Amino acid sequence: MLQWFQRLMPRQNVFFPAFERHAAVIVKAALALREMIVDGDQLKLRFQEVLALENEADSIAHEVLLGLRTTFITPFDREDIQSLITSMDDSVDQCKRTAKAITLFEVTTFEPEMRKMADAIVECAELVQRAVRMLSDVASNAAELNDIGLQISRIEGSADDMYDRGLELLYQKVKGGDAIEFIRGSEIYKHLEDTVDSLDDVGDEIEGIVIEHV
Repeated sequence: MLQWFQRLMPRQNVFFPAFERHAAVIVKAALALREMIVDGDQLKLRFQEVLALENEADSIAHEVLLGLRTTFITPFDREDIQSLITSMDDSVDQCKRTAKAITLFEVTTFEPEMRKMADAIVECAELVQRAVRMLSDVASNAAELNDIGLQISRIEGSADDMYDRGLELLYQKVKGGDAIEFIRGSEIYKHLEDTVDSLDDVGDEIEGIVIEHV
């Protein structure tokens, strides 16, 4: 009877530490991905690191979803919690997809715009981590959370421009030459853009929580 009653009591501490641990994994995955692009000699090692981080992220996401089923009172709407952790997990998944594409296409040299997009991924990941740390007190941190959301959106917009510029430069570089090289490069650009977009989605989820709870 006591155990049943305890399960009905608030257990908000289940979620916030898990969110923060997952956000830390996002940053690590973003850094490992950028390292792949900065140092082509470490591709295999960093790829394995990203794979391990993706497994860790999945485990944390499962922990959060289990908490939703076993916790009577949650700090946010259940759908918000599920959407947030799902978007966070998707961002790590996309880091893995990007790292996998780099490995699959055997890309070892990277264009300047690719490096800039990798920097944008890390910057967005670090902003997500900052925002997640503030979620335990949304009301007090609403203004800063909104500002972080705007920063992520601005970076995502800049990354879109990098993507367009990168494709243009790549086409000019290989025009009349190796079409396969353009296909390989364009695939990497697309995955990098998708990774930035996935982090922007996390920012959108956080902004939605702020709107609903302030």
